[in-house]
Amino acid sequence: MITPENCRIGEYIREFRAQTLPVSEEQKRRIDCLYETGMLERKDFAGLIEEREETSAAYIAAKARERQREHFGTKVYLRGLIEFSNICASNCLYCGIRRDNAKAVRYRLGEEAILDCCRAGYGFGFRTFVLQSGEDPWWTDERICSLIQRIRGEFPDCAITLSIGEKTKESYRSYYEAGADRYLLRHETASPELYRRLHPPAQTLQDRIRCLHDLKEIGYQIGAGMMVEAPGQTTEDLVRDLFFLKELQPDMIGIGPFIPHSDTPFGNEKAGSVDLTLFLLSVLRLMFPKVLLPATTALGTVDPRGREKGILAGANVIMPNLSPGDVRGKYLLYDNKICTGDDPEKCSRCMELRMKSIGYAISEERGDAPGWSRRV
Repeated sequence: MITPENCRIGEYIREFRAQTLPVSEEQKRRIDCLYETGMLERKDFAGLIEEREETSAAYIAAKARERQREHFGTKVYLRGLIEFSNICASNCLYCGIRRDNAKAVRYRLGEEAILDCCRAGYGFGFRTFVLQSGEDPWWTDERICSLIQRIRGEFPDCAITLSIGEKTKESYRSYYEAGADRYLLRHETASPELYRRLHPPAQTLQDRIRCLHDLKEIGYQIGAGMMVEAPGQTTEDLVRDLFFLKELQPDMIGIGPFIPHSDTPFGNEKAGSVDLTLFLLSVLRLMFPKVLLPATTALGTVDPRGREKGILAGANVIMPNLSPGDVRGKYLLYDNKICTGDDPEKCSRCMELRMKSIGYAISEERGDAPGWSRRV
């Protein structure tokens, strides 16, 4: 049974170790420099990652919590995730809803079903809705804009986030003008070589980066991020990601461990590391003190306490699922996804208890990026 008392034990142990076990002089220098300046040289980032161990992980997590609490206190923001279609025209080699996965059981929610999810979520205290789907051609710009306008009209105090893939700049602008506030588009990797390994030739890193810059120019709060330990990923690839993110300056950064899906070309690959993902969350909090940083479902899938550990590593966002129960088990980007059988109310209350157990509190605020305001 989850209780505040037994769940705090891990935090206490982690903090105790950070205070009592020695951190190597070089790792301490790197972490302290990152804490003070928000940046390191490439060789220091590489050394920080490659020489990480328990004591330096505890130390950097403690530093990340300092930055996190300095800007956000103990607030954790909820994002109500609505996965409204698993039909996808793209063919990313690692993804369970890729176009060529004939075993995927496809579905598409209608506008009214999506509004019902928003209504339920609003009643549970959600003030952000994340509309996520595959790149489904049925959902034209006209239909997306109609949906956004209905949500904006019924829930004027809520933020609307889209996560529907690569589009033209004109499409992005139409969604923004209809009332969308945020857009999530993980870059997955800033390494052109690794990007080519993970995607078919028709999908390019150049196009993905173009989309992110278009979104930022229009005025969205943008979210980028990478998979951790994707097949073939190197330390240098991760360092490239950190430098790319520093240049892009996103408002949100979503990272999670790679998890294989059995019906994809990478189905037999090893899942990514929880420890490395947590370490990188702490790195990102020190690089971007005010960023919105989710403890992802993928992290909770690889480790039952992964989302709590993510918050303790510096994250400040949780994304419970508001999708109808009869489709949750069909939106499978990877195997063994958690919470596919829970109803939304149970999921949100579970998160409230889990956050309380580690000394944090769910916020009913929209949780916009600090300093952001909608462009007219």
